[in-house]
Amino acid sequence: MTDSRGSDGATSPDFPYAPTGWTRDSAANSAIAAGLIPLADHWAMVSALQEFFSRHDAPSINSRGLHDALEERFHSRGGMKYLYSLFPGGPITQGCLLAGIEPPAGSSDAGFGSVQ
Repeated sequence: MTDSRGSDGATSPDFPYAPTGWTRDSAANSAIAAGLIPLADHWAMVSALQEFFSRHDAPSINSRGLHDALEERFHSRGGMKYLYSLFPGGPITQGCLLAGIEPPAGSSDAGFGSVQ
């Protein structure tokens, strides 16, 4: 599913777990289209998501497990509350969009409290 090569075939030290074909430029364009201005912490979240998905079997990833992993990873910055300030449309849904990853089932269910 993922590898450590960018679109030009070179390994990206900032995104070693990026999906094949993913580029920072295309992610930046997606962020801008979603009304975000991608800063260093947005890219840290993208990298964290890419790493998480590369280490877990995609069909078995659930929103709760990913939520807990992100809460722990970004705890020192304020956890999920902080991530919602970066990704007001939902850190998992918007973060996966920028990371080039399909969000886990249920992460964008309006009836389950995600932000649209």
